[in-house]
Amino acid sequence: MANKKRIKKGIDSLEIQIKFHEEKKRIAEEEGEIELGDYYGKEINSLKKAKERRERKI
Repeated sequence: MANKKRIKKGIDSLEIQIKFHEEKKRIAEEEGEIELGDYYGKEINSLKKAKERRERKI
């Protein structure tokens, strides 16, 4: 049970990080920094994959 609780906290943390990176990506693209926007896009994809892996563990 404690393990599931820890995994749930990890998932919640990943959701926060995804939102943070999406906001940073939006700002970068508005400022015309395409490469930085691409970087954040890759980070978002990586975080989403990590979240999916953790969700499968529950």
